[in-house]
Amino acid sequence: MAGWTFSGEPAVVGGGTVTLVEGSSFCIADYDGDIDPGTPQGLFVHDTRVLSAWQLRLDDEPIEPLTVLTAAPYRATFLGRGRPPGPTDTPNILLCRDRYVGTGMREDFNLVNLSGETTQCELTLAVDSDFADLFEVKEGTIRPRGQQEQHSSTDGLEFSYRWRDRSRSCRIEARTPEDGEAVRVLPGLLVFRAMVPPRGQWSASLLVTTSVDGEELPLQFPLDRPIEQSAPAERLADWQQRSPQFVTSDPELARAVERSRADLGSLRISDSDRRWTTVAAGAPWFMTLFGRDSLLTSYMTLPLDQSVALGTLHTLAERQGSKVDPRSEEEPGKILHEIRSGVDATMALGGGHVYYGTADATPLFVMLLGELRRWGLAREDVHALLPHADRAIEWIERHGDRDGDGFVEYQRTTDRGLVNQGWKDSWDGVNFADGRIAEAPIALAEVQGYAYAAYIARAHLAMEDDDQDTANEMARRADALRQAFNEQFWLPDRGWYAIALDRDKRPVDSLASNMGHCLWTGIVDVDKAEQVADWLLSSEMFGGWGVRTLASSMGAYNPMSYHNGSVWPHDNALVAAGLMRYGFVEHAQRVAIGVLDAAKAFGGRLPELFCGFDRTEYPAPVPYPTSCSPQAWAAAAPMHLLRVLLRLDPDLPADRVLLAPALPAGIADMSLLGMPLADGRIDVRLSDGQVNVEGLPPGIELVSTPRASSSSWPAWCGR
Repeated sequence: MAGWTFSGEPAVVGGGTVTLVEGSSFCIADYDGDIDPGTPQGLFVHDTRVLSAWQLRLDDEPIEPLTVLTAAPYRATFLGRGRPPGPTDTPNILLCRDRYVGTGMREDFNLVNLSGETTQCELTLAVDSDFADLFEVKEGTIRPRGQQEQHSSTDGLEFSYRWRDRSRSCRIEARTPEDGEAVRVLPGLLVFRAMVPPRGQWSASLLVTTSVDGEELPLQFPLDRPIEQSAPAERLADWQQRSPQFVTSDPELARAVERSRADLGSLRISDSDRRWTTVAAGAPWFMTLFGRDSLLTSYMTLPLDQSVALGTLHTLAERQGSKVDPRSEEEPGKILHEIRSGVDATMALGGGHVYYGTADATPLFVMLLGELRRWGLAREDVHALLPHADRAIEWIERHGDRDGDGFVEYQRTTDRGLVNQGWKDSWDGVNFADGRIAEAPIALAEVQGYAYAAYIARAHLAMEDDDQDTANEMARRADALRQAFNEQFWLPDRGWYAIALDRDKRPVDSLASNMGHCLWTGIVDVDKAEQVADWLLSSEMFGGWGVRTLASSMGAYNPMSYHNGSVWPHDNALVAAGLMRYGFVEHAQRVAIGVLDAAKAFGGRLPELFCGFDRTEYPAPVPYPTSCSPQAWAAAAPMHLLRVLLRLDPDLPADRVLLAPALPAGIADMSLLGMPLADGRIDVRLSDGQVNVEGLPPGIELVSTPRASSSSWPAWCGR
């Protein structure tokens, strides 16, 4: 998800920072709670940094941090102590900072006097706002522009910004005890004088309210309402209540799944009128709707919640391309890459607020609709989205296939777009075995797999509607694409698939993880699948913690790179699904175990990616310094891996649910209680090799065999 300025990676926010998220807003701060100027830290609302400095001092001294407690994704408690007046004195003041992040911010200060004497303190808070666009902060290219003003009042400060036709403002209001001194307001500074009684406390609160283009955003944590009754708290509680309960005898696995569930809950975002809920790509820099990321995350989290998938489809459908625009790379029927709402649209990809430069989101849209129907989406809901799916199919045929050779290619239309437009979208993410960079137009292997699966999904939906003509045409296109793919992408002298075809239709011959996605979609010929599986689990590709993005024998391999040798959990989850689909159970188990072991090593939370060093080199996976965390599809990976190990494939249109567990040694007992399916919920329990399912809808058969992959027409299409 690199920016158009070609740096390829976000700014390093540091290992000692704390990130809080709520919807599309987020706050990055130091371990002590401060937001330090001159760093990528800040409070960000609508892709704009509304607070660039927030530094608290006690008697002109920094607070000595003790710990940080994160009770919820949007809430943290920073505990610190005041520095003693002399080198031999004992600190007697404990400072508790409770912070709540939403469309603005609330922070409650509580000073606790641990001594037997009254203590007089002075708290000072330095505040500033640069209203920098998120992309400026991310790329480290902040430039002053527009008109900025600062105003003082008796109880706080207000910062405002106007540039061209856009405006932002940020108001900081202080609330102090009625029996205490009022806050003293100076330019960029709030001063509190506190008298803290022996063994007593003193409290104050700060409310940060933001406005976007003249409209004040509602304060989500007002002082007159308990935190538990706030909208973010109620949404999170509702998510936790509706999400299925996972029970296992492995406490570390349970911790990883619970962490995933919590992170996915925190990354949910809604459209402006809250009709639909979808999922943001990841914190801190991608707290917005992404086509590819949101679609894949929704797909992988179907066992948790199908409403996110439905909301993602509707939200993307509303913004589906309708015209040809080279600047944004919009085309009729195309699904967007990302949305941005910052003050400076010129900083975003394509130079606007919506950018469409992605080759894979459009077929993934159709894939997700087909999969959601298999999980029981009502036919009327399918029919509401079917015209958008048909427009997506038209894009695959017309604009996606640029030269009429039957493959979907990409090539950016201006220098403001992404050079590479698959999931490995860094500038050097597609390369030959000798390390040379492939030149566009590029047809990626996995994108052809997505297109194949999109045709199959559309054929399935057509058969349900007794539309045999459409079903036959989609089947014809799928078979033609599969045959062409296996002829032109397969490298018989290597035993693997090329990652892509370049501008001259030459196979880009590097050994990469992309072909695992091709297994997942079913486009791989059965007679080639075993070689693909063995290469994916070879020592060149599999380092113990997961499958690398690029084999160690390739010219561009670097285990510390973004896409050329690193390990991405979501990539591995799809690879494992592909391996299991083709019957390579032990291969899939090894991948799943490696990734889940990595989750344990990371304390339960999988990052966006980590370095691809071999497990024999270091006792734990090596973090990648600019990895997003929490990140949506990384959070979804454990949930999808559980589905893979369960070999769980609902097929409600065919009146069946396929469930044939293939749990690795060490995981004997597992239960998923309250898993949503159609309009109800089911309980899946595994114990000592026995499977028990309760709550299946009437007329639905439980089938104890996995779905077949040997036919060019996958079994789940009902033919």
